[in-house]
Amino acid sequence: MRAMRIHGYGDVSVIRQDIVPRPVPGHDEVLIRVAGTSFNPSEIGLRSGLLSSVFPLDLPYTLGWDVAGTVVAVGDGGSTFAVGDRVVGRVDSGGAAAEYVSAAADRLVRAPAAVPLSDAAAIPVAGLTAWQAVFEHARVTPGQWVLVNGAGGGVGGFAVQLARHAGARVVATASPRSADAVRRLGADRVVDYTTTPLDDVLPGPVDAVLNLVAAGPERVAALLPLVRPGGVLVSITVAVEVPAGVPVTASRFVARNDPAQLAELVKLVDAGLVRVDVAASRPLADLAAVHRAAEAGLTRGKVVLVP
Repeated sequence: MRAMRIHGYGDVSVIRQDIVPRPVPGHDEVLIRVAGTSFNPSEIGLRSGLLSSVFPLDLPYTLGWDVAGTVVAVGDGGSTFAVGDRVVGRVDSGGAAAEYVSAAADRLVRAPAAVPLSDAAAIPVAGLTAWQAVFEHARVTPGQWVLVNGAGGGVGGFAVQLARHAGARVVATASPRSADAVRRLGADRVVDYTTTPLDDVLPGPVDAVLNLVAAGPERVAALLPLVRPGGVLVSITVAVEVPAGVPVTASRFVARNDPAQLAELVKLVDAGLVRVDVAASRPLADLAAVHRAAEAGLTRGKVVLVP
């Protein structure tokens, strides 16, 4: 089968399309024929070696954490899934940027019926990150105002929708390239951060800031004055230290794989309450080009890659 692998750390040139044996599902695993995987910006850090101290890789390594596809074989130990079932999930060991991948059955859920199967690959990593930011860390409640900083990315699109689903009003920062899409996803106010100061559009101090931008600690800390006393700043990128005497809570987190939450997301998608906004669908062989475009700031939302 074809698989997009790296044999060492480096720039996009280390991504190669290799021909490798098709995996065999192990105990409590299923083999999935991949309909789609998706690109996540954190994979740039993985590929370049910036995350090697946190996520060391056994090289060569097949990229791809998100998967949506069809079960074609079941390993020993049994499974709640059968051959022919359509599934979606996060494969923490990677390997989804290929024609087939083996995955632990208990990490998968049934794919939504409301979107094309390949598009469902946009959900796991970005959707779970947004879910945990909104519901676990920011604890968004009805009537609050939430600022989503960096709403034009894959996590941002889900965060805007989930905050609105929680009953909040949403101010979102987005580049002109992403503004219309973010508005369609339900943001009450969209700010072009390249031209407009946030103070000019906020209704006052907000209850929560969700920082999804990979900016320096100083830039993220500059968001603290926008939060009301007792409010929260949640970051998925850099940690922020709150100065003494500032009555705001700040935290940074790395999203965990939670199939129960993913199943809830799928229900919202099937109910039409959350949209899966796929900005582009490209052949799997274009993965290096997608990495290059992302590094140049030329992508928005979720990019799905199809074998």
